[in-house]
Amino acid sequence: MVIGKIGQQSAAAKYAAVTANPEFSIDAEKPYAELWMGTHPSLPSRDIETQRTLLDLVQDNQALMGLEITQRYGGKLPFLFKVLSIRKALSIQAHPNKKLAAELHAKDPRNYPDDNHKPEMVIAITSFEGLCGFRPLAEILHFLKTVEPLRKLVGSQAASDFEQIVKGSENAEDQITIDRNKDALRAVFASLMQSSQERIDAAAQELTAVAENSPSTFTISPNSPHFDPSNAPELAELVVRLNGQFPNDLGLFVLFFLNFVKLEPGEAMFLKADDIHAYISGDIIECMASSDNVVRAGFTPKFKDVVTLTNMLTYSYAPIEEQKMYPTEYPYATLNIVAYVSASSCVLYDPPIEEFSVVKTDLNRTGAKVTFDGIPGPSIFLCTRGQGRISVGPAKTEEIKEGYVFFVGASAECVLENTGDAGEDDVFTTFKAFCELTGREDFANGH
Repeated sequence: MVIGKIGQQSAAAKYAAVTANPEFSIDAEKPYAELWMGTHPSLPSRDIETQRTLLDLVQDNQALMGLEITQRYGGKLPFLFKVLSIRKALSIQAHPNKKLAAELHAKDPRNYPDDNHKPEMVIAITSFEGLCGFRPLAEILHFLKTVEPLRKLVGSQAASDFEQIVKGSENAEDQITIDRNKDALRAVFASLMQSSQERIDAAAQELTAVAENSPSTFTISPNSPHFDPSNAPELAELVVRLNGQFPNDLGLFVLFFLNFVKLEPGEAMFLKADDIHAYISGDIIECMASSDNVVRAGFTPKFKDVVTLTNMLTYSYAPIEEQKMYPTEYPYATLNIVAYVSASSCVLYDPPIEEFSVVKTDLNRTGAKVTFDGIPGPSIFLCTRGQGRISVGPAKTEEIKEGYVFFVGASAECVLENTGDAGEDDVFTTFKAFCELTGREDFANGH
């Protein structure tokens, strides 16, 4: 199943065409899904002039990574930076925690090539749709009541058992009740995931028929018409669309258990290890711990491991707002006065892990500059809009425009400047992925 956007519609392809192998050109009819930036051995970045890999470069010159990061991560970047361009849904999946990743890699290195965990962060470049984490329990209860093909597939007894346990305690905050609710969610979700393909085929045909014929009342109950946790026509359209991509797939029913999320450009969400998710459409920046481990269970022709997926999930349930990330001003960059006048910005997306953070910078006027302080770790810059200059230290200055990617070593001060010719209408946008382990004060004092 081809999931990438076609030709020039793909941001991944457009960026790759600028700095990839000179022989690469975009085929107008070919799909392009991913652009990788980093040292992961499956696809390490290369210097555009020498074709030397970034992995070789940082392992030969440990000062580029910083001593602490080199020691902690064995001379490799701790993060993998990506651009994804999604035309068809990516698989329903989760990424294992460190302990499980090591176990899966030892048992099945072909399907699980890394022994590392893979928490990840998504930042939208264009409008994005996805499924992320389990819905609030009240929403799942509602769908089990109003979507008859779903209830049939789960099984009436399993659905009733789930309702009996969680009804009335959907929003409980004490840990004993939360754990009981999670166990109930695990049981009903496992009942769904164990469905035979014959039963899935029949239920999917019934589901899509209802979605096509009655979209306005698709998930609305006559007994509670004022409560519908979704936009019924929107969810009906989504079911029909996904069935067109993956006919009679179990994923059509998993989506009633998961939050449906939309992100506009600049909006973000974070996925912990063992969080279930699926990406449906859009162009995104993705940053993750350096790993390529994926446990899949739907919307894919690739290897599926349903048993591992159902056993590994945390079964945390919450509104999607709890997984969205809200950027803050990045304190270690200085915007010049022109940038302030033009409402330029430099914001930080800082997930609760040590391997990576991302800074998004918009210089919204020709001549606007930003100076990034040196940090005790490596950075990768990607330009997604406009053109400018990047200066690293006193002697190195390069042109940078849409699709250009630069690696910046530890300790180096970096300056970006908008050199576009459209004045106030010329926006220069970059994303900087980086890792730093040493505290700012210790680094500044040379400790």
